Amino acid sequence: MEISLEGIFVPHITPFRKDGQLDEEALRECVHFWLQSGLSGLVPCGSNGEAPYLSPEEKRTVIKIVVEEANGKVPVIAGTGEISTQGTIQLTKDAKDIGVDAALVVSPYFFKYSSRELYEHYSSVLETIDLPIVIYNVPKFTGISLEPSLVYELASEYENVIGIKDSSGSLSQITELIRLVGDKISVLAGTGDVVLPTLMLGGKGAVIGVANVAPKICMDLYKAFRGGKFEEASRLQKQITYINEVLLKKYNQLSAIKAALNMLGLPAGYPRKPTSEIGEEPKEEINRVTKLLDMPQR
Repeated sequence: MEISLEGIFVPHITPFRKDGQLDEEALRECVHFWLQSGLSGLVPCGSNGEAPYLSPEEKRTVIKIVVEEANGKVPVIAGTGEISTQGTIQLTKDAKDIGVDAALVVSPYFFKYSSRELYEHYSSVLETIDLPIVIYNVPKFTGISLEPSLVYELASEYENVIGIKDSSGSLSQITELIRLVGDKISVLAGTGDVVLPTLMLGGKGAVIGVANVAPKICMDLYKAFRGGKFEEASRLQKQITYINEVLLKKYNQLSAIKAALNMLGLPAGYPRKPTSEIGEEPKEEINRVTKLLDMPQR
């Protein structure tokens, strides 16, 4: 598949059973739901997929299942970023062999790195593997925000850089990325509250956790914008921002998104320890949020 990095992509959850084991059948059922919702693509093993909790073998299993279920209908962009460059290269190679269309590579985390070290990390991945790469900037988890100048350097030197998911939530950061590389690669919003502003600035879409539970609303926003229906797009953005605020900001997003999906009748299962299930009081607010979704509870 020649990948088109435009639209709304879901960085989806990974279902676990109560004992913490991967629930493969539940994952297949959830993938069917996202496919039927008309999303532009699937992103397994990202932050919302609890990637740091997955072993390399589990990541390969998840990616394989998603590729099988997608069956060429939409692109699969697998999260393959690891703490080390060697680990990232190996998992990206494995993902390519499985048949993904691209890889989402988060910047290394845990230790602090200089811009030069980050450049060399990404360069090593890009030079080693012939696969489209989407850079992933998520400073709230990595502790480092990738400089737009670094992204410009990588996008200018490597043709297999096709996009960046920016989850900084900073419109100034996104604006600068679009100014520098918007004519070279796809700049994608990484948080649900800035989808419409990103599109209006010249971005190509979004990779957002809120699309797990509100895929149709997210796609309706994208379609309204592309169709020039800006008042409708604005109305939908306000709705998405509220849902995003509750599920991804107010509470632990790993627990809250799964709770919402379970309420909608989907087998999202449990978060993996040490993350806990959502409490009873938050469940009441999350249940109110699910009532806003344009889909029947199952």
